Amino acid sequence: MTDKSIYQFTVHCLNGRERKLSDFRDKVLLIVNIASECGFTPQLKELEALRYDFSGDDFYVLAFPSNDFGGQEPLEGDSIVSFCEVNYGTHFDVFQKIRVRGQYADPLYKFLADKKQNGQVGAPPRWNFHKYLINRQGEVVDFFYPFTKPNSSRIKKKIVKLLNDKSL
Repeated sequence: MTDKSIYQFTVHCLNGRERKLSDFRDKVLLIVNIASECGFTPQLKELEALRYDFSGDDFYVLAFPSNDFGGQEPLEGDSIVSFCEVNYGTHFDVFQKIRVRGQYADPLYKFLADKKQNGQVGAPPRWNFHKYLINRQGEVVDFFYPFTKPNSSRIKKKIVKLLNDKSL
């Protein structure tokens, strides 16, 4: 595979419709696998605050529910979005529940985790709320372990740097 961008992938919205990640061309993205019954679940509120802080700046949070770690995502479909909205006030995109690690991982997550495919990062998710930072060209540029809070200065500084980079 020669394409080192996420724009080659299509994901599924909760309503079953497909969404091309190329729809996010020229945007900075934080892609995160989420779960409603995880000790890191309060990060949903921080992810929303991050989305809000950079709203209007071509920054988006894309959330992919996963039940891969400790069975901590028992919810399905719209119940996941309702949980996020009601309990944490989220307004970012939440997609269909997927596998994010191992042999049956979704192709997007296989790409995100494999340096041979993405050219930059070799870091499969170790738990829920593993975060991948994507630049305006759709390239994986960094990752953050679950214990790195979304509102950390480390993440914010990298987002600002990518948002200020207008070179395409």
